[in-house]
Amino acid sequence: MGPNIRKAFTPAFKAKVALEAAKGVETTGQLASRFSVHPTQIGVWKKKLLEEVERIFSDRDKHQKEKDRAFVDELYKQIGKKDIEIEWLKKKVGLLE
Repeated sequence: MGPNIRKAFTPAFKAKVALEAAKGVETTGQLASRFSVHPTQIGVWKKKLLEEVERIFSDRDKHQKEKDRAFVDELYKQIGKKDIEIEWLKKKVGLLE
């Protein structure tokens, strides 16, 4: 037996196969032979597609990204403030020496 070589599929290919599986026109076995992919893998991609399709039409990701951006901005402000405090303390300690 030869070495196990894993195939790497592009996201576009996975989406295409998952959409075909979701249509239900062909069986999973037919799709597997047509696309040279294991039937179980097609089932996994189809399940993921159906679970994630709601997110495409949701604004939740946009709101989460805005919250994340605000959080990161606040952290940068705090870092800047701490840098200024550290520099001030270094100057004060330098005067004492």
